[in-house]
Amino acid sequence: MGSGHTIEKAFEHFDIADGPPLVAFWGKEVPESDLHLHHMEVDWHSHVRGQLFYVEDGLVRVETRREAMLYPLHRLGWMPPYLDHKIAISGTLRGWGVLLRPDLCACLPAEPCVMGTSGLLRALVERAAGWTDPAEVTPDRARLIEVMLDEIRMAPRQPLHLPMPRDPRALRIAERLVAHPDLPDTLEMLSRWAGLSERTARRVFHAETGMHFGHWRQQMRLTRAMERLARGEPVSEVADAVGYASPSNFIAMFRRAFGESPARFFANRGALA
Repeated sequence: MGSGHTIEKAFEHFDIADGPPLVAFWGKEVPESDLHLHHMEVDWHSHVRGQLFYVEDGLVRVETRREAMLYPLHRLGWMPPYLDHKIAISGTLRGWGVLLRPDLCACLPAEPCVMGTSGLLRALVERAAGWTDPAEVTPDRARLIEVMLDEIRMAPRQPLHLPMPRDPRALRIAERLVAHPDLPDTLEMLSRWAGLSERTARRVFHAETGMHFGHWRQQMRLTRAMERLARGEPVSEVADAVGYASPSNFIAMFRRAFGESPARFFANRGALA
């Protein structure tokens, strides 16, 4: 994959606003280092630079103050600069990415998101990861950076974010369902438990997450299912764990979201999305 910057080296640039416009890296677990990208959790923090990360092995769950996202296999995760977030890594993480100086992020998404990628973007990052001195910006490197920014802007968004309501009572419902995705309780039952009416709960979920409650609950189950699938759990067990009556119902929901079955989605782990 090249011999340029590792993610350990990239960490040195997370909070440097000036210096190299772009630092590219290839990341993997390094047992002898202080950084272990394996079942790791990092509490609330932010970075001065914008971060783009592509997951080749493992799974990254990111929470902001507003929503949660999963960066599963063969997907790009984007985190804009200065945004508070926390992360949890399942499995041994391997991938590649770039750290972008804040002034380069103005043309990129203002909110975190999950995106697909292209062979061109991968090749551009691999080239940049091999730069011995990323601070040396020659005309040809400047052009490469511009093309890379275009590729990031044009990358297709993926439906793996989970907005959370801000209303404390609705948030109680959301957090209970995230913790217990197989819970069979209806919204009426959940609303009574949280101390608000079902009508108010529906209104708040739609107003504060941009989703109707049923859509939000399906999205929540999908994101929790992705965590389990990425760990290699059988589809039948995952379907039961997130509240689906049968594996076929779960597979149908997964196919509607991604256009393919879970088996095909996670097949050929080294292939590009």
